[in-house]
Amino acid sequence: SELIKPYLGSKYKLTEVPKSLIFYMSKHSGPVNEIEWCPVREQSHMLLSASMDKTVKVWDAVDTGCCLRTYSCHSCAVRAARWSSCGRRILSGGFDSVLHLTDVETGKQIFSSKNEFRISALKFHPTESNIFICGGFSPEVKAWDIRTSKVLRVYKAAVQQTLDILFLPEGREFLTSTDAVSRDSADRTVIAWDFQSAAKISNQIFHERYTCPSLTLHPKESVFVAQTNGNYMALFSAQRPYRINKKKRYEGHKVEGFAVGCEFSPDGTLLVTGSSDGKVFFYNYHTARIIRTLSAHKEACVSAIFHPVLPSLLATCDWAGEIKIWQ
Repeated sequence: SELIKPYLGSKYKLTEVPKSLIFYMSKHSGPVNEIEWCPVREQSHMLLSASMDKTVKVWDAVDTGCCLRTYSCHSCAVRAARWSSCGRRILSGGFDSVLHLTDVETGKQIFSSKNEFRISALKFHPTESNIFICGGFSPEVKAWDIRTSKVLRVYKAAVQQTLDILFLPEGREFLTSTDAVSRDSADRTVIAWDFQSAAKISNQIFHERYTCPSLTLHPKESVFVAQTNGNYMALFSAQRPYRINKKKRYEGHKVEGFAVGCEFSPDGTLLVTGSSDGKVFFYNYHTARIIRTLSAHKEACVSAIFHPVLPSLLATCDWAGEIKIWQ
């Protein structure tokens, strides 16, 4: 992309809140569950989307706003999709309980495997590019190796469902958010795991009676944020014992049972989140104040993500199947 080239060698500039709509992309016939920019900087004009319409799509979301490819390997809703670190493969999973690793160019499956449960969360290991973690409608979370198409390790939690997975820096530990609050106690909502030993490090991280549909890590500081169904985001230390910061709460947006994603801007100054009323909220990370809201969608906005290279370019998606690009 000619638009990205000038930024490749330079340091990321300060993120500003986008003001205007550049592309309105609507080819999905069902809600969009997840979007992700390609992690390879030179190919970061490509945006991946996973939808309830059983498809995964790749878009040129920087130059043209066009859909480049549609992958229809799933027989049910696609709940999670991720780029591989090389940008040549897409890992996807959904309600058909099948995992697919697809070659982006040919559309062929490099590996496919039936899982024992419906999949709702997938994350690649940050330093071991052949390993990913898979969670869903099960008490178990699994680490898989792409090279062998086999499960490496199983992490057992006494919960019904894994909502999100977050690797901590270096990948030695990871967090899962679960729907355990349907029981009598509010612990086990966020669980910290030792990646190698599969041991639980802590399940006493978040004590309020809300589930956390998504987790995100700060790009520079050792903290992470949990989106909660209490209509606020909570801030935690990303080091043991993962204490909550009681002085900061990011509130004003609505979650209301949607798997609303949240993310930091690449420079770490802003925290952005979707909202069930279709808006996008931009918070000052340091003060927790709302800087601006964007009336982005008519239906619930479930994801808002900043471009990794272009300052202030934002992609959003919603429950009506729309994807929008803002600047």
